[in-house]
Amino acid sequence: MSRVSKPYEIVERALELSTTDGLVVIADEQSSANLRWAGNALTTNGVTRGRTLTVVATADGARGTASGVVSRSAVTSEELEPLVRAAEAAARGAGPAEDAQPLVSGVPSSPDFTDAPAETGSEVFAGFAPALGDAFARARSGGRELYGFAHHEMTSTYLGTSTGLRLRHDQPNGTLELNAKSPDRTRSAWAGRATRDFTDVDPAAMDAELARRLRWAERRVELPAGRYETLLPPTAVADLLIYQFWSSTARDAVEGRTVFSTPGGGTRLGETLSPLPLTLRSDPYAPGLESAPFVIAHSSGDSGSVFDNGLPLASTDWVREGRLERLTTTRHSAGLTGLPVAPAVDNLLLEGGGERTLEEMVAATTGRALLLTCLWYIREVDPATLLLTGLTRDGVYLVEDGEVVGEVNNFRFNESPVDLLSRASEAGRTERTLPREWGDWFTRAAMPALRVPDFNMSSVSPGV
Repeated sequence: MSRVSKPYEIVERALELSTTDGLVVIADEQSSANLRWAGNALTTNGVTRGRTLTVVATADGARGTASGVVSRSAVTSEELEPLVRAAEAAARGAGPAEDAQPLVSGVPSSPDFTDAPAETGSEVFAGFAPALGDAFARARSGGRELYGFAHHEMTSTYLGTSTGLRLRHDQPNGTLELNAKSPDRTRSAWAGRATRDFTDVDPAAMDAELARRLRWAERRVELPAGRYETLLPPTAVADLLIYQFWSSTARDAVEGRTVFSTPGGGTRLGETLSPLPLTLRSDPYAPGLESAPFVIAHSSGDSGSVFDNGLPLASTDWVREGRLERLTTTRHSAGLTGLPVAPAVDNLLLEGGGERTLEEMVAATTGRALLLTCLWYIREVDPATLLLTGLTRDGVYLVEDGEVVGEVNNFRFNESPVDLLSRASEAGRTERTLPREWGDWFTRAAMPALRVPDFNMSSVSPGV
């Protein structure tokens, strides 16, 4: 058994081994539990545990400060010194790091830094699993089949630096995806939820929602490509705005490479993006969407810097009441652009809409509109406009005068989320949601449904 086993001890020992000018050590302790089911019956379940250690060494030189980053999993005490030496060798062999900054200091230590990591296990499903079994029985009696999976992960991150930082964050992350299919597999409907602990998800309610959608799909209507009034549910709005968030780096905007650029090297900060009073923000302390309150950067890139590890995070408005308020910056890119330091935060909320639920927005529809379930296979077409393309999936429904009258074919769409915000005619009530496309990377989101009068369905898709 490894002599050094506790995460904080690994961090402290790695720091003691340092021979370069600076060191950042990130220990991630992960545990996960999952359930999978098909045809109204559980198929597999499992529990896993793992550890990843990331060491960032910095070396000062005549031309600037270099950095070297090495990450490895399942590191034992015997492997710790070679890992530190590998990071130091990488730093000494590298040229000056463009994003070099003094390592963060002066942040109060986490009081639980020396505590054991938080863990999850099969007990997280203690209340959920029986309710799921009841949903299987109802689905079976109702002539439909349920497929899907539930996953829960707990990551305890221990961050220590040679400047004295000792920070710790526990991040629970749960996702539930449920598909209902007709026995002949010609009709399919999807619902997903994000959760911290599975105490706030209701399989019975999700099954009832899917049963209704399968009934809607009993009537099939073929529609051509075109522009349609479209109701985007919160999950679809999340997928679009997460991509916008990922694309909102200040440096790229200043250098003229994004939708947030203006001719001559400026940005669109201060410009009105939406006539609706919508606020797009991130907040590490948002109830139910809590995320790390300090920067955790395992590598440097356009939106993050290893030199910023431990930098405190705060609530940040990216769009405030329809106006572009902030673009993401590291300390380095803030200095280059002259903009405030605004690191990315690991959640996203869109607020400021009305109080209508998606169901109430459907009922208020006059004329004809489309109701989407979700989007997938989203890809960027043009960064200058942030034009995205993708497909609809698991149900596009036709709404006529406030009632869903059938299911229509799937489409490929071509839209920019920035442009959609400018054209949206209504935003509903903000609610927590699971992004379908980006759920493997980003789960903490709260969005309203949006009504867009002319959503561009560019072609018919055979997708399901």
